[in-house]
Amino acid sequence: MRIVISEFISLDGVVQAPGGPGEDTDGGFAHGGWSHPFFDPEVVGGAFDSALGKADALLFGRRTWQTMAGAWPERAGDPFADRMNAIRKYVVSGTLDETRLTWNNTTLIAGDETVARVRDLRDAPGGDLVVMGSPTLVRTLLSEGLVDELRLMIMPVLLGGGKSIFPADGGLRTLELVSTVTSDAGVQVCTYRPAAER
Repeated sequence: MRIVISEFISLDGVVQAPGGPGEDTDGGFAHGGWSHPFFDPEVVGGAFDSALGKADALLFGRRTWQTMAGAWPERAGDPFADRMNAIRKYVVSGTLDETRLTWNNTTLIAGDETVARVRDLRDAPGGDLVVMGSPTLVRTLLSEGLVDELRLMIMPVLLGGGKSIFPADGGLRTLELVSTVTSDAGVQVCTYRPAAER
């Protein structure tokens, strides 16, 4: 399976709480819902539809999974929501247990087994394993060289600080821009893949 990261991201690299005010206020973050003014169904929505269409499963960190599990089941009847609810899901957590996995078709990955389990999934046959949100998990995957594609929906806004997906470990990681599309609202949907060694 290919591991594909799909993120709303600000120009200054922040991915925290794009969906709503109460989504994630860690560190005093006060701009929850910042992505809404820039969302359009064709370009930004189309990027998510495309990612989900190629996905065999979704992979989340605990906080993102809990946010999604609280939102998608009640939207049943919409084709995108039905796909989100039906698809296989994995959640990485050191605090959740199997009895709290209320969103159907979810499998728990213990936090201390993350890298080994994701390597196993990556080596398994199948389509894409798509990660949305989950900045701590994405930083780990990037650090471990386990990301096959990075799809960033870069929004024309500066947030002045917040959670990032990028490792701060001093490592050099070169990417290749595979495609880019720009929406009327100025969102650039950029798809990157690790560059071949030169």
